[in-house]
Amino acid sequence: MLNYWWVTRPKRKLNSIPEVLATFADLSLNQEWSGQRDSHLAYEDALEAAGLKRVGERRDQQGGGARTYKAWLVSLGLIFIQESTGKIKLTLAGEAIMDGDSPVPILTNQILKYQFPSAFSVGRGVQVADRFKIRPFRFLLRLLDDSRINYLTEEEIAKIVVTEAENESEKCFNYIVDRIQQFRSYGDSCLEQDFAEKYQSSKGGVNYDDPYSHLMDLANTLINWLEYTQLISREKSRIEIFSDQREEVKRILSDNTPMIDRPYEHEFFQRKYGIDPKHRKDNRNLTQSHTVTAQVIAKQKIKQAYIAISLQRPITRITTEIVDYIVDNTGIDGRTVETILIETYPTGSVGAFMTKYFEMAFKGRDEATEFEKATVELFRDVFGFETRHVGPIGLTPDVLLISDKGGYQAIIDNKAYHKYTINNDHHNRMVHNYIENLSNYSNSSNPLAFYSYIAGGFGNNIDSQLQSIYDETNVNGSAISVSNVIKMVERNQVKPYSFDRIRDIFSINRQVLISDI
Repeated sequence: MLNYWWVTRPKRKLNSIPEVLATFADLSLNQEWSGQRDSHLAYEDALEAAGLKRVGERRDQQGGGARTYKAWLVSLGLIFIQESTGKIKLTLAGEAIMDGDSPVPILTNQILKYQFPSAFSVGRGVQVADRFKIRPFRFLLRLLDDSRINYLTEEEIAKIVVTEAENESEKCFNYIVDRIQQFRSYGDSCLEQDFAEKYQSSKGGVNYDDPYSHLMDLANTLINWLEYTQLISREKSRIEIFSDQREEVKRILSDNTPMIDRPYEHEFFQRKYGIDPKHRKDNRNLTQSHTVTAQVIAKQKIKQAYIAISLQRPITRITTEIVDYIVDNTGIDGRTVETILIETYPTGSVGAFMTKYFEMAFKGRDEATEFEKATVELFRDVFGFETRHVGPIGLTPDVLLISDKGGYQAIIDNKAYHKYTINNDHHNRMVHNYIENLSNYSNSSNPLAFYSYIAGGFGNNIDSQLQSIYDETNVNGSAISVSNVIKMVERNQVKPYSFDRIRDIFSINRQVLISDI
């Protein structure tokens, strides 16, 4: 039995979950799982072929790798085994991902509902100790939101939180706050003398050379999962809530929905856990048998191929290029591919790409050009601007926006930093190179309506720095976090922004907040 929190981690990040789910659905949906060794091996082959699992010698040829990935999907409430038939089914959350809904809000919802005990945590081969009755990721957010804590390190999570945080009571919470403060003052000396034995690895025995390594690995994975929600920032091994996400975190923590009951009843628990943000209940009748026709098989393969490409680029509509790509990857005829894509994804699924776009904002110079190009695509395909990638010209911003309908043009500068600040050099560059020399890289006669910086996050002085640029140029500007750009993209899918509204949002001469969009 595990005497600490646990999440399974065939991969340390959740980015590939949509592809892993699509691959699983292609081979195993509506099929029996238990004892089907050939199916398990086929799933392992498919994961390797898709680049989702490292190719390597399998020691037992029993499909153990496939079972680990299947457990990952179970643990996140995306699939379940139907009691009456023993067949694999998708939960509502799993269905929503397969239908092209943005995976970030769906998986964020699942992460925040993740709990001990659960159908996964009480299962054979896992068995997290029954002293834990807690939603671990909500608990971590609660700690980060507390003024006595403010931030957490990987080491604090590994050595204090995952071993001692048992429930969500005020008593337990305040105890953990106190223990973290002790650890910050005294380090390992405040840990129990028998810590290594008490919290030894699930593999058995104690590695006295590094008795904390398995817990540090676990803490790193927990941070990766929480980072996927786009609520926290990480610098090295330290995490904190994004300044412009604090109100959202408070809203999340104010939700008093109780934990899910009956974890030992697999189907009941999974269907309740797997309710996506668009539903309140799972009222589906899944007892009817479905004949697996050639059309059904084709549809699953097309959806699998589509999800893979949608994670790599923003798709706002089904184009000939998309159809041709999927024809090439599946061998299915073009008419069938086009019909199924238009039927399943009539407005594309731009939200799937947002995970990659978010990560680009924290890569520094490594993916700076890709970040710029993705911004060009988003403002063109999602918001309807004429866009140009002008960064490579030199002494220019990264992106030029032109709207003849709105009667203006604008400039965007991408900054792939956790906390971007406008230093003196960047101030002068914006004023003298970008704004004053607009005609050097733009042929439009429309007036310059605004400039904006897009970054992972911003320093505390960003508002005064923006005001300083306005005072010198009389051109309105702003700074917007990548997470709020993503929220704009999601809201635009429901109700498109007008060009006038976009101009107003980006012309406020301070950082753009959730309340502004």
